[in-house]
Amino acid sequence: MNFTRWSARLPGTQRRIAARTGSGDSPAKPRDNSVRSPGATSSVPAARGEFERHGEQHGDRTGEHPDGRPDGEPAGIPALEELSVRDVLGGLPALVALVYGPDHRVAYVNDAYTDAFGPREPGTAAAEGCPELVELGLMPLMDQVLRSGKPRTVKSRKVLAATSGTLDTPPGTLPHASAHGSVNGSPTVARDGSYTVTCTPVETSGSGGVLIFAADVTDHAEAAERLRASERRLRETAVALQRSLLPQELEQPDDLRVAATYQPGGTDAAVGGDWYDVITLGAGRTALVIGDVMGRGVRAAAVMGQLRTAVRAYARLDLPPHEVLQLLDGLAAEIDPSQIATCVYAVHDPNEGRLVYASAGHLPILVRAEDGTVARAADPTGPPLGTGGWIHTSGTIDLAPGSTAVLYTDGLVERRSEDIDEGVASLERALAGAKGSPQVVCDRLIRAMGVTAEHDDDVAVLVLQHPARTGHSAELFHNAALDLLGGIEAAPRARAFASGVLSSWRFPVELKDLGVLATSELVANSLQHGTPPMRLRLRRTDRRLIIEVTDGDDHLPLRRHAEPADEAGRGISIVATIASSWGSRRTPGGGKAVWCEFALPH
Repeated sequence: MNFTRWSARLPGTQRRIAARTGSGDSPAKPRDNSVRSPGATSSVPAARGEFERHGEQHGDRTGEHPDGRPDGEPAGIPALEELSVRDVLGGLPALVALVYGPDHRVAYVNDAYTDAFGPREPGTAAAEGCPELVELGLMPLMDQVLRSGKPRTVKSRKVLAATSGTLDTPPGTLPHASAHGSVNGSPTVARDGSYTVTCTPVETSGSGGVLIFAADVTDHAEAAERLRASERRLRETAVALQRSLLPQELEQPDDLRVAATYQPGGTDAAVGGDWYDVITLGAGRTALVIGDVMGRGVRAAAVMGQLRTAVRAYARLDLPPHEVLQLLDGLAAEIDPSQIATCVYAVHDPNEGRLVYASAGHLPILVRAEDGTVARAADPTGPPLGTGGWIHTSGTIDLAPGSTAVLYTDGLVERRSEDIDEGVASLERALAGAKGSPQVVCDRLIRAMGVTAEHDDDVAVLVLQHPARTGHSAELFHNAALDLLGGIEAAPRARAFASGVLSSWRFPVELKDLGVLATSELVANSLQHGTPPMRLRLRRTDRRLIIEVTDGDDHLPLRRHAEPADEAGRGISIVATIASSWGSRRTPGGGKAVWCEFALPH
């Protein structure tokens, strides 16, 4: 771009010059359109053009008013060739400056620039006399423009009011500026400002220069910052709500070791509705839950909290996994029909060595065996929660001693650049080599899957291990079982069996007597109200004694108040009084289990 010849190229200039020349009028001497650099004594005149109008070939004056104005041009408006570049740029509301040479010396600043930053002495190097250009970071940009000959633009660069004056203060001292004061005698901007700046290469008096065009976008920048601040506050609120609704401390079952990690998405991602939970069900059984509400922000976190609370309530009913999800499905539709959630609910029973689970559209559970092989649970047993109209079913996956199971949300494996199955396969490979405690496995999986603080989605991971016990640890875990055959004579056999087992486990006499009494009442209740097959199971962990009786009848016992004259109905009340806890549940294939627990002294 030749800055000194710019006015000659404005639309209509050549047409008007030619029109006046053709009418016999000599064109007026053009005004000086150049911007003088310091020491320059000459300027480049505007280009003159030759033009023959069609009407002049016939000697007429059609197309021009008597006053010499071209036809259609309003009166009172000066011809464009009468406007210099200074006139055009001086009237612009945007800030304009022209610098030249490798030192970017000031050649020109317009009125808007002067009003914003104060006058600038021509010939002064920008690095010394224009601190605002330094703070805007334009010095390297102008060097690049001079070298490449191509324009460059930077958006929303901020300059502080305190640096808007001239820099003639001692080295190491910042100039002082007030809201409407001055810096070293030069006017200062009244407030901090933000500018979008375009630097364009030009030619000034034969030397290379840069035209700086700065649009004040302070109001837009402040509005954007207010919006970002509001979004940050909303995100912080959602994160705080999310974390408050997650378990503050995971329950640690006797037979499992459990750890979990939750990581919200990066600052540009809204918080989602990922959650996890560990629920001890009694009799050594544990429920493990992980889910993901398909949404963002506070609303998703609130729905997640309601679902998590409902899961804990349904878990206390000790229902099979598919029945829990069936109840959750209806609740999710009632909470918000537009919200859909995925969920896995699994139950671990140490006596069975497996996980019984139900999945509502969630990603498969992964289990790493002790030898490092990884198994993947079957596909989801039902659609996401909230869809309705589906009968959920349960599946099983082995969890032998020494195994590690991983439950996770899609943020861990889903990437925009690849299919989600590839992400699950990558997680399988990472899990195959992940050893250590559950928390160590969590951290290794997070790192292996490339999840950072700037990840674009929430991530929740729940890791559980069924440790293989040896040595002293193995001595603290024992099982004993007796099939209850025959009629009423099964009761004394059960009492004798319980007494002998508890004595061999070296329980204190008082605890042994309470255990024998609870065994007698549970067996008597099963003999009276249940049907064969009946079985007594005793289990000892490092924390508690568990007594459980199963039979073939699916009617669950209820604790009731027995009248003084009643001869029956006190068995469950006695058990509930002497034991730490008790409960009952239906067993797969029909029948029920009634159990109680005694906490062991530390």
